[in-house]
Amino acid sequence: MRIERTFPRAAVLAGLAASLVLAPASAGARKAAETPVVVAEELPVELTGSYKLDAGPDVSGSLSITRDHRFAYRMVAGALSEEAAGTWEFIGARTCLTTVPAPQPPAWRAMPVASGPTVRVVLPDGTGLAGIGVRVGLGIPVGESAGAGVLAGGYTLDDGWVLPAEEKRAPRWVELFDPVHDLASPRFPFDGSRRLLITLVPNDMGKAKFDKTCLDLDGGALVLRRPEGEMKFYRFDR
Repeated sequence: MRIERTFPRAAVLAGLAASLVLAPASAGARKAAETPVVVAEELPVELTGSYKLDAGPDVSGSLSITRDHRFAYRMVAGALSEEAAGTWEFIGARTCLTTVPAPQPPAWRAMPVASGPTVRVVLPDGTGLAGIGVRVGLGIPVGESAGAGVLAGGYTLDDGWVLPAEEKRAPRWVELFDPVHDLASPRFPFDGSRRLLITLVPNDMGKAKFDKTCLDLDGGALVLRRPEGEMKFYRFDR
């Protein structure tokens, strides 16, 4: 009587796998194994040229990127005018802008005066500034909440802002806000005076600060991403 021996399928497959591992590889196989794997990298895209901002009928702007690694930017939106110039560089595959020299932010200076409006905001040459928002802290009568001591005073005129005649509480401090440039002052105390002359030193106000701010291609648009939002530019020099 013949006896047939059977072997488990798992054992057969394991033995086959072991034989494949132990078998000497061919020269071609060894060469393929020794060749390093090259991963394709995203390459920088040349973006030099002139572009126009697409942001609606009330906004205009342009961006120029030149081969000498310089750029020039400008934007006008109503009363706001902004510009910048500097250098660009590749960071990875992206083109990134840096304003050179870096803009110096505006500064506020306050001094008590003996006469005039409650608050007057001027430029260094003495020109009065209209449209500056005013928020005043007032002396709080006994029994009233802290919120009762704050007055949203509206906006300055060229000749300043005056505390309403019916307001009997003394001004304690003032905060100012330029809505066009999104610029806020520190809180200035009156320190016993009832009038302040505040000077706004523009420095580089209106100069956009780009600090390795990068551009991205999105279809046919060149997108500049800023904290305030995205700006889309389209080439017009072709």
